[in-house]
Amino acid sequence: QLHLVESGGGLVQAGGSLRLPCEVSGITFSMAALAWYRQAPGKQRDWVGTIPRPRRGYIMYADSVKGRFTITRDDAKNAVYLQMDNLKSEDTGVYYCSVPGYNDWGQGAQVTVSS
Repeated sequence: QLHLVESGGGLVQAGGSLRLPCEVSGITFSMAALAWYRQAPGKQRDWVGTIPRPRRGYIMYADSVKGRFTITRDDAKNAVYLQMDNLKSEDTGVYYCSVPGYNDWGQGAQVTVSS
């Protein structure tokens, strides 16, 4: 069974940075693409970006985060990371990692950006 655990959230001032790890278990990690989503208060969950399995394409980002957010993966640790730089107040929300094709979600990591 797929299990996802996000961490690293917190309160940060606008212009600051945060790094969110997500530990994944229950699948063959090295064979999976991985994605990040976020949900702002009172809004639907939106896609942030996707990192493919190794050597199988390019990392893609939503326009709203392109140039500020970076997704990486460590297949030795079964982990995916979201590095967020130059944070803005509109980046506030709960951040989730996911595996495309699965309907499982973790508890998410709360990110609050103060202006």
